[in-house]
Amino acid sequence: MRSLVFATAVAVASAYAGGAIAAEVKLPSALSWTAYGTTSSGYAQSVGLGNMLKGKYGTEVRIIPGKNDVSRMLPLKAGQAELCACGIASYFSSEGVLMFADEKWGPQPLRNLFNNIGRNGTVSVAIADDIGVKSLADLKGKRVAWVKGSPALQTNMTAALAFGGLTWDDVEKIEVPGWGQSMQAIIDGQADAANGSTISSVYTQIAASPRGLFVPNFPHSDTDAWARMNAVAPYISKQVVSNAINGENNPTGKMPYDGASYAYPIFVSLAGTDGELAYGLTKAVMENYETFKDAGPGMDGYKIENQNFQWVFPYHPGAIQYYKEKGVWSAEDQANTDRLLKREQILASTWKKAVADGFDRKAWLAARAEALTSAGMDAPFSE
Repeated sequence: MRSLVFATAVAVASAYAGGAIAAEVKLPSALSWTAYGTTSSGYAQSVGLGNMLKGKYGTEVRIIPGKNDVSRMLPLKAGQAELCACGIASYFSSEGVLMFADEKWGPQPLRNLFNNIGRNGTVSVAIADDIGVKSLADLKGKRVAWVKGSPALQTNMTAALAFGGLTWDDVEKIEVPGWGQSMQAIIDGQADAANGSTISSVYTQIAASPRGLFVPNFPHSDTDAWARMNAVAPYISKQVVSNAINGENNPTGKMPYDGASYAYPIFVSLAGTDGELAYGLTKAVMENYETFKDAGPGMDGYKIENQNFQWVFPYHPGAIQYYKEKGVWSAEDQANTDRLLKREQILASTWKKAVADGFDRKAWLAARAEALTSAGMDAPFSE
């Protein structure tokens, strides 16, 4: 049954990509999408986009904040939200790994619509300035927040530690229930460092607190450090950061500086999301930048020229239709989406067999790795 759903999704994708969607914005009167907590930059940006959709199209947007990756994905999976303004955990969900290597989850058929790829560093570490740390390597022996139920934040922090030549065995792990609590733990003196984004509003609170805020950099010339980081998180790339709260307090003492990033928020839907809705949302966001550009931090990342069509998600056919109309969708972009759809089918059929055989986490990850490598595809997060 699941393979039939995937086959249908691919057929629908081909139909829409061929131009079966009317070139106008048609949006429902109400939409729901999930996002990070209310103090996150992703939530603030969602509010800005929601206000634009209300003002321009009369669409009321309900934003559902979630403490962790699972709570953000659940409403999407359950059909209670049309969209997720997600972090990179959406990628883990599509791959069925980490927290999503679970019988209740497995690989989810997600489709990208548009993303925010701005001038900020979505991979950042907020460090209390009163502990004397001047680089990621200096975190050895310090208290580092571990957000329970959030494989994205856990992986990003693990990758940042790896950049500094460290592992979790080199630091004191402080477990917290959510991302907001990880930031508050720094302010309250319960932790010394936590993963975040350089434009998260709570960074201002940390900077203004008695502890102060130090922001480490990720020197782009340090090839060994980048190799260590990408071995943990292959989706992270180099970013010259020119948008950061208290950004001057980095090792260089000036802006911009060498940072690390990936798209955030990542706007994904399920494969079965209505093509007209996907088209309308994509067009509404891409063509109304002037309306919402000052509505939140880092909004310039929504410009059409900043979109990356050859990343880790297949694009929704409705979104593809819009990008084709604008002349920015290439044959290479389509080839990347087609390759990712094939990967999705491999994961779905492997998952179906893993469940039929009596789900076992280790067996699933091993079967996943074997199926992907046999198809000549990478198999990260196989342990």
